[in-house]
Amino acid sequence: MTPPETNTPPEGSDNHNLAPVGLKEPEVKPNNTAQVGDRQNLEDDDYLDQSPDDVEMSIFDHLEELRMRIFYSLIAGVVGIIGCFIVVKPIVQFLEVPAHGVKFLQLAPGEYFFVTIKVAAYSGFLLASPFILYQIVKFVLPGLTIRERRFLGPIFLGSTVLFGLGLVFAYFAIVPAALKFFISYGSEVVEQAWSIEQYFEFVLLLMFSTALAFQIPILQFLLGISGIVSSQQMFSGWRYVLLGAAVLGAVLTPSTDPLTQSLLGGAVVALYLSGSFVVKLIGR
Repeated sequence: MTPPETNTPPEGSDNHNLAPVGLKEPEVKPNNTAQVGDRQNLEDDDYLDQSPDDVEMSIFDHLEELRMRIFYSLIAGVVGIIGCFIVVKPIVQFLEVPAHGVKFLQLAPGEYFFVTIKVAAYSGFLLASPFILYQIVKFVLPGLTIRERRFLGPIFLGSTVLFGLGLVFAYFAIVPAALKFFISYGSEVVEQAWSIEQYFEFVLLLMFSTALAFQIPILQFLLGISGIVSSQQMFSGWRYVLLGAAVLGAVLTPSTDPLTQSLLGGAVVALYLSGSFVVKLIGR
């Protein structure tokens, strides 16, 4: 019985050069996942940078549309003023509530009449402001890209809410504090009888200046998404913000009492820090 044949290498051959029969090195295929992802990101960026309403318009067409939007806004403002003038007495009584214990005087003929016109004008434009904002959006919308349109709704919604909060904060916090200071300061010396025109100039200016100061986070948001100022830069400038808040409180408030200026200055600092956190949350 013969033993089974085995495949032995010839003498003098190097066994290290022998490779197993039928085994091949695996083929390395190029990884295209990263390239596909980069291409997809580029396509998304191109899509977001497109303007859906890319319509060629001449400068005269833009001016004509601007004139139309301004005309519609003025009509809305006039309608709001007329509507508020019809019911101006309840508005005047509402604005007189913070002045407890004060007697209002009409020091000149027609003073109260002109006060009611002024109050109706402020209230009418405030009532028509949503429609005016809508006209502004309709005018700037065709020139915005899809990326920019995503921020349009939050900007206008946040601006409207902050403006309303500014009016409420001024009416319930700043105006009563300022009036209480003035009433108590001279209560033992003079009788509190104020000119109704001077009073409403004081109250309306204080309320609307406070409402404008509440737009600081919106300005920060615009600077953040445009890449002009980062959240880190906003936080690093807190010392200048404290100084600016003190100056802004002194400029915007028509009174000279420290309590009113401190309330407005503190609100400005809080709003600035809130706006900085919002910019940080969006990754800017």
